[in-house]
Amino acid sequence: MIRRPARLPGDERSRGLVWQSVSLLLGYPDDDLLGRLPLVVAVSDELPDRLGGPLRATAERLLATPLTELQAAYVETFDSRRRCNLFLTYFAHGDTRKRGVALLRFKQAYLRAGFVLDDSELPDHLCVVLEFAATVDPDLGGRLLLDHRAGLELLRIALRDAGSPWAPPVSVLAETLPPLRGDEWDVVRRLAAEGPPEEEVGLDPYAGPAFDPALDGRPGAPQPLPMPSFPGGR
Repeated sequence: MIRRPARLPGDERSRGLVWQSVSLLLGYPDDDLLGRLPLVVAVSDELPDRLGGPLRATAERLLATPLTELQAAYVETFDSRRRCNLFLTYFAHGDTRKRGVALLRFKQAYLRAGFVLDDSELPDHLCVVLEFAATVDPDLGGRLLLDHRAGLELLRIALRDAGSPWAPPVSVLAETLPPLRGDEWDVVRRLAAEGPPEEEVGLDPYAGPAFDPALDGRPGAPQPLPMPSFPGGR
């Protein structure tokens, strides 16, 4: 994992709108998600056109595509291609035991902010991380994104090269993050050439009882992450 200062370009409100929008656009397409996409169209007008334009165009494209076709394309893109994986720790660790430890770090980061996810999603899913960064803790969420900057860049390149309808939101996300440094480009090149590690050992360390949110006895019990909401978008 690459450590670097969390110095993000642009203003915090614009980043929050972008991160929330990208979180929605990269979600699995169903009726509930499609019902929220008009929010993306609405808030895109509050962003500079270089950011809001691609988000708006993607939302409109998704809304114009038959749902069954959209779902099939989503599964083919994100479930069938290793370089289009939405789980951030997968790029660095694949399915090795180290990934379980990395997942625990995500979960602990959420707990430090006073929030806990339910069991329906792993904590390193890009949509979850973006939702957390946009609505809960921008600084901590931003650091999680920066720690996995090389993996995000590989995702951006892979979606772009595939001509995916989900490529523009990831490119916009990249514009809210600092440019890659030399060592990060080295990681991207290695991942592109070799792919993530392939040792299949399961993710048992993630489910260790010592990290069960129910055992967290700190004052102010953790609360579930809020549903998606846009500042000023009501």
